[in-house]
Amino acid sequence: MAIDWYMDFVDLGYEPARDELHALFYFEPAEGISKEEAAGRIASESSTGTWTTLYSLPKRMKDLQATVYDIEGNYARIAYPLDLWEKGNAAQLESGIAGNIFGMKALRNLRLIDVGFPTEYLNGFKGPHFGMEGIRKMMRIHGRPLTGAVPKPKVGFDAREHAKIAYETWMGGFDFVKDDENLTSMPFNRFGDRVNEMTRMRDRAEQETGDVKSAFINITAETATMQERARMLADHGWNYVMIDVVVAGTSAVQTMRDYCSDLGLAIHAHRAMHAAFTRNRKHGISMQFLVKLMRLIGVSQIHTGTAVGKLTGSKREVALLANVLRDQKVKAVPHILIDQDWGSIRSAFPVSSGGLHPGLVPDVLDIYGKDLVLLVSGGIHGHPKGTRAGAIATLQAVEAWNEKMSLDEKAKSSPELALALEKWGYYRPK
Repeated sequence: MAIDWYMDFVDLGYEPARDELHALFYFEPAEGISKEEAAGRIASESSTGTWTTLYSLPKRMKDLQATVYDIEGNYARIAYPLDLWEKGNAAQLESGIAGNIFGMKALRNLRLIDVGFPTEYLNGFKGPHFGMEGIRKMMRIHGRPLTGAVPKPKVGFDAREHAKIAYETWMGGFDFVKDDENLTSMPFNRFGDRVNEMTRMRDRAEQETGDVKSAFINITAETATMQERARMLADHGWNYVMIDVVVAGTSAVQTMRDYCSDLGLAIHAHRAMHAAFTRNRKHGISMQFLVKLMRLIGVSQIHTGTAVGKLTGSKREVALLANVLRDQKVKAVPHILIDQDWGSIRSAFPVSSGGLHPGLVPDVLDIYGKDLVLLVSGGIHGHPKGTRAGAIATLQAVEAWNEKMSLDEKAKSSPELALALEKWGYYRPK
C-alpha cells in the first residue's frame, strides 16, 4: 500500500489550461530524493496534497491539484488551477506558492522565480492608480527621468534640518525629496513636524521655481496609523506617500492602495528587507516576482537597483525588472521570466537608487532609458559646493546623456558637474 502520493502531482505530458497560474521554481532535492518526487512535493504542498495517502477524497480534489508539467535540470514549472486562489488576495497567493514549501526537508534549496497570471486572476486586482503617464502628468514632467534624493545621513536630522535640505534639493532642480526606509516618527523628527516643515519649504520652492515639487514621505506603521498619516499628507497638499512594502506586507499595501487612491496619492514603494529572501540565487523569492506582485497590488513605483551603485543586481536583472513594471506585454526569458500580458493593469516606474553620483548617471540611463525615478542622494549632498550644486550637477549629467555628449565634454561648460567629476569621477561604490 502506498504511503505518499507525491508523484500523482507530476505529469510531464500535461498541457496547462489558459486560466491556470504558472509558477517557475529553481529547486535542489535533498539527498535520496529524485527531482520528480521533489517537484511533486512542491506541487502537493502548495495545493491539495499532504504527506500521506488519505482514506477518501471528494472527486473535485483531482481538478484542484497543482501539476508539475515541465522539469528541465533544476527548474520546474507548475500549473495551478484558478479555483485554488481567492481573487484579489495577494496574501493568500503568497501563502500557497511561497508558503510551507520553503520549509520542506525534501528540498535542499528552493527559489520561486516567477509566476504567470491569467487574465481572469489579474481582473481581481486594481494595479497602480496612476500609471507612468498619470504620474508624469501630475508632476508636469516629460522627456526626462523623474529625479529625487534622500537627505543623508538617512536618520538623525530634525524636521527643520530635514526640510532645509529638501529645499536645497528642490532648488537644485530635483522633483522629489525622499525619506529613507527607517525614518518614520522618532523623538528627534516627528512625522507631523516633518510634514509641516516640508510643506512650508515645498511651497516656497514651488513659488520660486514655478515647478511642481513633491516628496516621498514615509508613512510605514500599523495600517490605521498609515491611514492617518496619508490623510495628513493629503490635507497638506501632497500627492505621494512612501511605504516600506515588504515589511508592511501585501495586505496592508492593498488596503493603502485603495485608501491613497481615494485621496489622490501615489505610492512610492521602498523594498527594505527584500534581500533577506531575494539575494540567495538558489533559495527564497526572486526580485522579479516581488516587483510583479507590487505592480499587481497597485504601487506607483518600486526600487529595482542600479547595477552600478552600492547594491546587488546585474545590468540584465535591472533591465528585466524595469520591463516587468513598464511593459504591457512582458516576453518570457528562459529560467527567469514567464510571459505576462498585463491587460488593463497600469504601468509602474522602476526606481534606481543606491550609491549613485553624477558620474554614474549615464550608465544608469543606458540601462533604464528615460522612464524611471532616478534617486541620487549622497552623490548630491557630498558635492564640494553642497546639495544644490550636487543636484544641478546630476541634471547636467542627464542633459549630457540626452545630448549624446560625454560627461568630460559637458563638464567644460558645467562647473557643478566638473567639480562632481573631480571628486567622484566614475567611481562605483562597493
